[in-house]
Amino acid sequence: MSDSIVIVLSCGTDNPNRATRAFFFAATAKKEGKNVSVFLLDEGVYLAKEGIAQHVKAATGDSLDDHLSYCQEYDIPILVCTPCAVARKITEADLIAGAKFAKGADLIDLACKGSVISL
Repeated sequence: MSDSIVIVLSCGTDNPNRATRAFFFAATAKKEGKNVSVFLLDEGVYLAKEGIAQHVKAATGDSLDDHLSYCQEYDIPILVCTPCAVARKITEADLIAGAKFAKGADLIDLACKGSVISL
């Protein structure tokens, strides 16, 4: 069994529960010693834009910003689908620390190396 996990998130502020859970699971995986990456696509790319995360909370009261901060502190890669971001007029200069543009081939590569959680 692989110790690598990629968490794929396709929703953003439109589904604060799933958005928050993705980063919660990323932080949990890191705490468990796993190699983890987060791949944002579709509406999920908005979460990598500076100033958005602090406004997102799950119904449980969890703050996306808290989990995201952990991911940033522990250098969990946050990969942002390039065409998804470009279509939403998000540039690399708009991205939070630790986030970078990535291609579909990067997601496929990560998926082939480990487990995938899709939210």
